[in-house]
Amino acid sequence: MEFVERGIVLFADTAWSYLLYLLIGGGLFLLLYSRFMPFRYFKHSIEIIRGKYDDPNETGDITHFQALVSALAATIGMGNISGVAVAIAVGGPGAMFWMWVSALVGIATKFFTCSLAIMYRGQDSAGKTQGGPMYVVREGLGRHWKPLAVFFAVVGVIGCLPLFQVNQLVQIIRDVIFVPMGVVGEDHFWFDLTAGIVLVLILGTVIFGGITRIADVATRVVPAMVILYMICALWIIALNLGDVPRYLMLIITDAFTGEAAAGGAVGAVIITGVRRAAFSNEAGIGTESLVHGATKTKEPAREGMVAMLEPVIDTMIVCTCTALVILMTGVWQTTSDNGVTLTSNAFESAMPGFGSYMLIICVVFFSASTIFTYSYYGTKCLGFLIGARYQFLYNYFYVGCVILASVSSLDAAISLIDGTFALMAIPTMISALVLSPKVMAALRDYRKRHQPERDSSSRVSAGR
Repeated sequence: MEFVERGIVLFADTAWSYLLYLLIGGGLFLLLYSRFMPFRYFKHSIEIIRGKYDDPNETGDITHFQALVSALAATIGMGNISGVAVAIAVGGPGAMFWMWVSALVGIATKFFTCSLAIMYRGQDSAGKTQGGPMYVVREGLGRHWKPLAVFFAVVGVIGCLPLFQVNQLVQIIRDVIFVPMGVVGEDHFWFDLTAGIVLVLILGTVIFGGITRIADVATRVVPAMVILYMICALWIIALNLGDVPRYLMLIITDAFTGEAAAGGAVGAVIITGVRRAAFSNEAGIGTESLVHGATKTKEPAREGMVAMLEPVIDTMIVCTCTALVILMTGVWQTTSDNGVTLTSNAFESAMPGFGSYMLIICVVFFSASTIFTYSYYGTKCLGFLIGARYQFLYNYFYVGCVILASVSSLDAAISLIDGTFALMAIPTMISALVLSPKVMAALRDYRKRHQPERDSSSRVSAGR
């Protein structure tokens, strides 16, 4: 097992040493090519998710708001709690700065990839309309590019497994509740295995319900879990408000010195930050466009505007709050813990007696919602490969991996997902870069058709 784990870690490190340039370089190109145009539409994006432009008769399965919260159910998860902790433990405070950079670039990336998910929807073997990078490649680039689409689907089957989420959920329940009680000792294999079996029984009821049930659960759970987590994090930040400028400056300065990073290398800090941001907000990976492609809309640019809010909410706001909590409490310097246990120590340090338990509640919801959405992603990938008739088989494979993840190590779980995410970015970014002129043409057309509406509103306001 140690040999396999070392191989997985080497695979992830090698993949990201090359794919970093495609993800950030490609995203920067899209940002400049669009002339920062997506940044001008944040207000319009809010109007879209509020349902102003919803049409229940359009093609698709879910509304704009359901698509946003379903995608956020996957992105706002363990990447925001334990992923940030891993970034700081491995890359130091400066890793958070590069997560910010990745998120700013990711706004443009998400706009393009999720616009394409609507623009180039295809049909699966059952004749149902589907969206996602594999359909964008096949329908947008042509069928001679199909091997690239198949490549995404194959890697997606592995990359969408819930290894990291389950691993961290079991870890925090074990370390915070059962270890202090003396129920679990150093050998916790049987506890982890039992916890994995229990999770399968609980999660299976939603996983086998498809995107409609997943979206319904997400719309109820995601807003509540974000509010609860943010209340706790902002309370801790408010108690240490005077230290905020100092730690924000530490994040910025350490990003270019790498003094707090393992090995003291700035390059290591950058790679760590970008890897954790990609895992957290999924910009350029392609998973987010799988759910956005199921939205009831005919306007590609409109869905792109909805999707571009995700890096802002996920990384710029939620991840930043987690980072400040970890830095303010000082646990990143006083303990060798990693992952969710490090964040738990930070919450307990700031809110003695109940902080870690509040985090457990958040972790349960964060993990569960991500697990639900990832199961849908993987199902679509397998359906593309072997046909929609047999895509349900993925759910059995998926819940089996829940048990495997519960007894895996943190390094193995996060490295396998990191490596496959890097490979998934290849088809996603290539198709986005090649088809970017199509997206810009759709955006210009959308602006032209909606400009009279804004002018009319202005004239009515002026008349009043």
